[in-house]
Amino acid sequence: MASSDNDIILDVSELSVSFGALKAVDQVSFTARRGDIVSLIGPNGAGKSTLFNLVSGAISPTHGTVFFNGEHVTGMSPNQLLHRGLSRSFQITKLFFELSVIENLRLAAQALEPARHAFLPLSRSLKAGRRIEELIDQFGLEDKVYELAGYLSHGEQRRLEIALAMASYPKLLLLDEPTQGMSHADTEETAKLIKSLAGDVSVLLVEHDVSLVMSLSDHVVVMAQGKKLTEGTPQAVRANSAVQTAYFGERRDA
Repeated sequence: MASSDNDIILDVSELSVSFGALKAVDQVSFTARRGDIVSLIGPNGAGKSTLFNLVSGAISPTHGTVFFNGEHVTGMSPNQLLHRGLSRSFQITKLFFELSVIENLRLAAQALEPARHAFLPLSRSLKAGRRIEELIDQFGLEDKVYELAGYLSHGEQRRLEIALAMASYPKLLLLDEPTQGMSHADTEETAKLIKSLAGDVSVLLVEHDVSLVMSLSDHVVVMAQGKKLTEGTPQAVRANSAVQTAYFGERRDA
């Protein structure tokens, strides 16, 4: 059932999916509040990426519901969800490497224009043009505008991908392992970027870097073996003995 609380942007209830005999996600429920960063964590095989794909529309659930911004969106396609304000990045970078940064941004921002404007020059796509300028400034891409995306560093590519996900002014941004493969410096920069986005947009994050999750998140959902193990503030989750056992493999005294 959808929450009546206007502060709730995402309401996931008893969400499940099975692949043959494997129950990859088993009756998981949680909510995300507007403007917050909510992170999904868990050991490998916990089901967090599958849950992420259920929420984003990449996979249809066998049971349960997803309400987004008060609307029942269970089973909707990623494109339908995008037009309702839910946007996502991917664990593996999905850019047009042979196109420049501005051309990648143009393709993403074109969703703001009517379909009949799809092939107009950028100078006549006023909404898309304005959004591209905003993104270039917000994501510090001024010196990379005409560089091919394939020539960017890994950290710059990930930053560009988040910019593309933000192009349509989403209400909820889903980030899948945004710091994977990054250097320590790039990870810190990306963390600052994600933190700066929160408030204007809600963030649902799947991330393997536990220290990053604990420093960024307002709320943490912990999964193990397809089920929700617990949830709460980073401090509460860190101190939870079941989390220490399931996630870290041993009890860690607080």
